[in-house]
Amino acid sequence: ASFMSALAKANVNIRVIAQGSSERQVAVVVEASQASRALRAAHMAFTLSTTMVSVAILGGTGKLGSALIRQLNAQKDDMAKDLNFGVCVNAIASSTKMFAGRGGQCLVSLNDVEELLASDEAEDLDLDLLTESFDADVNPHRVVIDCTNNEDVAEYYEKWMSAGVNVITPGKCASAGPLDRYRAIQASQRSNSVEWQYESSVGSALPVLTTLRDLIQTGDEVQLLRGCLSSTMAYVFKTLDEDTTFSDAVRATIDLEFAENDIREDLSGMDAAKKTVILARELGLDVSVDDVEVESLLPEDIMNKEYTGSREEVHAAILEDIKALDGPMLERYRTATAEDKSLRYKFAIDVPSGKCKCSLENVDNTDTLYRLRENENLVAFETKRYTTSPLIVKGAAAGPDLSASGMFADLLRLGRAFVGSQS
Repeated sequence: ASFMSALAKANVNIRVIAQGSSERQVAVVVEASQASRALRAAHMAFTLSTTMVSVAILGGTGKLGSALIRQLNAQKDDMAKDLNFGVCVNAIASSTKMFAGRGGQCLVSLNDVEELLASDEAEDLDLDLLTESFDADVNPHRVVIDCTNNEDVAEYYEKWMSAGVNVITPGKCASAGPLDRYRAIQASQRSNSVEWQYESSVGSALPVLTTLRDLIQTGDEVQLLRGCLSSTMAYVFKTLDEDTTFSDAVRATIDLEFAENDIREDLSGMDAAKKTVILARELGLDVSVDDVEVESLLPEDIMNKEYTGSREEVHAAILEDIKALDGPMLERYRTATAEDKSLRYKFAIDVPSGKCKCSLENVDNTDTLYRLRENENLVAFETKRYTTSPLIVKGAAAGPDLSASGMFADLLRLGRAFVGSQS
């Protein structure tokens, strides 16, 4: 059973099976192109070789990718010693360049990724060519960590999973994108016994999706989800006051690296709406972003304006434009404080009705969001079991280091599962 299971999980297609009369000998015939992977899988299943996980990191020079690489470098020895598996990063890519180890060979050092991608051996980013390198990797345990949040990359998830490659991502393109693609990825995941992990797409490193899945799979009935899923909004409305303008609070979120690459994604409510869609789909609701009632804090002229220049120049121009909102936002702050309430950007999913909403609200001191800190996310679960008091997941969720630790935790869960399947 261990032998056959190992081959199946390695996505090796068995053509012929023969068993000796003693029942102590089993022979299988596989495609020649899959023979090396089959052998590696069998060796790992019977602990004849160390469990290694082949990892490709996309977006490795961005904030999230760089933070993840730092954490992998810091923990690689402990993983081998304490968890009994190793991580072999054999491909890395930026938005324009990629570097893949020949024949799945591990990259010796990840200390200077930008130098590696600037070398003569690096190639222009080609997702088809990168996919071929995944197919050529004989390691049965293969993982793509996609830090890009790029639609073009998300289009490859189904293909990668069909080839037996697991996917980890903090991005929301696939999990909150078109429903047809979402369902196709799920179907590919199930039929190929691979994992699609996106815990860090909602709540950074907080166990929001894990908690929700545990509730559902243990038979609980979720009635209502509510809280705050935007670190940018949490910071802005915790710090906005008579002395700190709306635009100054937004500027601080950019400086602290809490914000999305385009700050309008946060301020329009789209980032919160996408996270709401991800949670709603986990609850079995067939919703898309267009189905979410979203209150945008930005007027259409700012949303539709084409800003040019570097990321810093674009943000500076947007910050200049949103100064026009300082007065109206101060009035909303004063209205809330006059009622002894706080401004919070809140999401809610009413499961029985299927309605999803993201809006700026005045909350009183009985609301779980009233004391939300500036770097926190919060999700309150009201369920059939949690009737008198909701189950609350709350904690710091801002910045690339926390998002990277969420991805790292997903990778560790996969690694432990690979080791466990071989014991």
